[in-house]
Amino acid sequence: MLAVVAERTGPPDVLRVADIVAREPGPGEIRIAVAACGVCFHDIVVRNGTYRRDVAMPVILGHEVAGAVEKLGQGVGGLQCGDLVATTAYSHVCGYCRHCRGGHETSCPDRVFLGDAGLNGGYAELVCVDADAVQLIPPGVSAEEASIVACTIGTELNAVRDVGRVQTGDRVLVTGAGGGLGLHGVQLSRLAGAFTIAVTTSKAKAARIREAGADEVIVVERGREFSAEVRRLTNGRGVDVAIDNVGSPVFETVRRSMADDGRIVVVGQVTGDFITVNPAQLFLRNVSILSAKGVSRSQLADALELVARRRIRPVVEDVRHLHDAAAAHRVVEAGLSSGRIVLSPVK
Repeated sequence: MLAVVAERTGPPDVLRVADIVAREPGPGEIRIAVAACGVCFHDIVVRNGTYRRDVAMPVILGHEVAGAVEKLGQGVGGLQCGDLVATTAYSHVCGYCRHCRGGHETSCPDRVFLGDAGLNGGYAELVCVDADAVQLIPPGVSAEEASIVACTIGTELNAVRDVGRVQTGDRVLVTGAGGGLGLHGVQLSRLAGAFTIAVTTSKAKAARIREAGADEVIVVERGREFSAEVRRLTNGRGVDVAIDNVGSPVFETVRRSMADDGRIVVVGQVTGDFITVNPAQLFLRNVSILSAKGVSRSQLADALELVARRRIRPVVEDVRHLHDAAAAHRVVEAGLSSGRIVLSPVK
């Protein structure tokens, strides 16, 4: 099969197209003929070496997959060859531990993140995952849209609804609002009935962020303080919830933007930098730091339903062939894309 392989960490040029032997599905697994795979910033930080946990080279990147079931492993039921499916970000969870049984399988100790280790990822013609790691794609949702639903919409749904507990009338801050996560976080915040303030470093993305539902858009130079503007827009109060898709580079500014009893939900981390926090700056104002790690199977089902009903619209900026993977990484790494770039072996 055709696949994009990285044999070491480094710049985008380490991604090369190769013809390799396709993996056979094991018991309980299915093999998917990939129609589309999103390019996530997680792929960037794995490729450039910033993220190293459970990463093993050589690797086929890609965890945002949609396509048709091509082959069934032993013991698989409920699916047939030809079914159109979208994956979660995990090719395997145990299904039995307290995390899985509690709906938090993203913390399963046996979890395997798709595309982080070995030659089994979405930048390929074929990929194997557990049969219960997928959801059927509803009618009317394209493969390109479905491929990005789990990571962009499902993760933000987790952050906005389940972790951040955003309520009607809340004031919500979304950082990295022009990217693949942020544009969908803005949509979900607006859908929840919140007054939504979006932050971006790109003036060119401001109009698109407003179209996604932001009530206010703050355009700020990278690394500059923006909490004063957040407080101005909230009559000095600050925001009740921050959906932080950026991490360390904006954390201190986000903290200063919070209202009393506020909730910071960390979703993304674009650098390897650490931060220093004085705990008193949090507990004296009862500010919580929370996190939304990925998407569960039930959250993926909910996200696909929102897309099928067009309550949320997946933002696919461009669809490129697997041969263009390195070029796609350059665009995403430079922060030039709005929404997701999707790779396809059939384009």
